[in-house]
Amino acid sequence: MGRSIRLSLSALLAALVLAACGGGTSDSSTLSPSAATAATNDPSAPQATGDTATDGFNWFNFRRAQLGLAAMTRNGKIDVASLGHSNYQKINNVITHEQTQGNSGFTGVQVSDRLAAAGYALPHDNYAYGEVISSTSSTSGFKAAEDLIAAIYHRFLVFEPMFKEAGAGAASVNGGSTYFTSDFAAIGLDAGLAHAGVVTYPFPEQQRVPVNFFSDNESPDPVPDRNEVGYPISVHANIVSTVLVDSFSVRPRGGADVPVQLIVGAANPKTPAVAVDSHASPSAAAIIPLSPLAHGTTYDVQFAGTIDGVPVSRSWSFTTQ
Repeated sequence: MGRSIRLSLSALLAALVLAACGGGTSDSSTLSPSAATAATNDPSAPQATGDTATDGFNWFNFRRAQLGLAAMTRNGKIDVASLGHSNYQKINNVITHEQTQGNSGFTGVQVSDRLAAAGYALPHDNYAYGEVISSTSSTSGFKAAEDLIAAIYHRFLVFEPMFKEAGAGAASVNGGSTYFTSDFAAIGLDAGLAHAGVVTYPFPEQQRVPVNFFSDNESPDPVPDRNEVGYPISVHANIVSTVLVDSFSVRPRGGADVPVQLIVGAANPKTPAVAVDSHASPSAAAIIPLSPLAHGTTYDVQFAGTIDGVPVSRSWSFTTQ
């Protein structure tokens, strides 16, 4: 049994890293310009420090708490790896998850190399890690984090329930871009949600949800045949779980279901026509409305499927800005 578990976790780790690195970058300066500003009115929202990395890290934990996820502990060694990668991108004027040896500021080709170089040792099995990056014209860490949450492939990592630790680093060009990097890790996959547990985003009764998302700003593009779409809606289970979607829909209250693109990382025999997205995690799923949502409108969401074979259904609502 131990061998089977190790092989299973290795496959899940590859999927997670693919979602982060294959999921690519986010030049996200126009993704959700007012969401973070609106949420700062919440009394539980963090206070801005003016430090991009700290504010971004704190914003991730703020949003995770709203979903009912455990806060990630900030780890100084992961900070070093994150900052090193932001500096590398700034020095070389690139947006990338992979560094090229010999370039100025090189700290490691892959995320795991950079973590090791910073002194954060990953074990041989039973672990997970990931990375999200952005480049924006703003130095706001709140905005950088909120933009990454809007970008669905990046959201899958930010809201991974089993992540225990994280770090963040930012580097700005005077009068130019700010590069934000956040690396996540879990040594020992013994935390997260209860068996067959799931969280949703937007979370139930969330207010002032953005109406749109600019798909072209995420690489790879989750909706390649159009740019402005509706705000993504997602469900998240533990990375060691498999989410199979039977149905997933959203409608304005009293109205009809809106056309959506379904993003799944695991094939469901009940819905063979639904293609698996190679950039998505098998432990999460999302729908993206194909047109922007209406302002000031309550939307009702229905999800039904299984998590590790256990039937799960959720019904919830949110209201747009």
